[in-house]
Amino acid sequence: MKLSVFGLLAIVAAGPAAANTFAQAAATTTTAPSAQDKAISDRIARRIAEEPGLKADAVKVKVENGVVTLSGMVANEADRGRAERLAHVEGVSKVVNDLKTHDDAKSGVKGTAGTVADKTKEGAETVADKTKEGAEKVGEKTKEGLSKTGEVITDTWITSRISSKFINEDLLHDSNIDVDTKDHVVTLNGTVLTAAGRRRAVAIAKEVEGVHRVVDKMTIGPKK
Repeated sequence: MKLSVFGLLAIVAAGPAAANTFAQAAATTTTAPSAQDKAISDRIARRIAEEPGLKADAVKVKVENGVVTLSGMVANEADRGRAERLAHVEGVSKVVNDLKTHDDAKSGVKGTAGTVADKTKEGAETVADKTKEGAEKVGEKTKEGLSKTGEVITDTWITSRISSKFINEDLLHDSNIDVDTKDHVVTLNGTVLTAAGRRRAVAIAKEVEGVHRVVDKMTIGPKK
């Protein structure tokens, strides 16, 4: 809006009412977006809305004298770049990309969480140290936890379980098998009558809960 010196003097001479009217008109002229800026803004908004993966309501578009400012939040840096490319339409002289990403937000939270974690780490380690001894004692008893029947799985439990299964196995009749378990590793010693019985004994041992490995030291022959 242009006004000559003479025009300004005329407004002042006309009184406060005229000056006030002029001020309102000037404010409207300088703040209201032009038709071209609005058209650019609408076009960019449509392009963003039509772009898969981008949410139009998450990206705010402001156009002033052909300069586009993008603000809001998008998922990642790739979406931030896509939104900026979509904003380069005819009539745009510059794009100011003020978009934030969820990755940036997560990084900020992570940094804060890291600080909190650092502060609490010492306390957590202290608690861990205090409970470690008790946990180790419980661990010696539980190892793999509980069986399906709710029993605590220990080396002794595994040995008993395997031995009881051998009793009712036809292929192991008249066999003499010694079962030894240490740290959930089962060692089978002794004799079986047949190769089939030997394989069956190993298979039974492997099927028992909590068994990590079976070492076969059995021999085939008559019961000793």
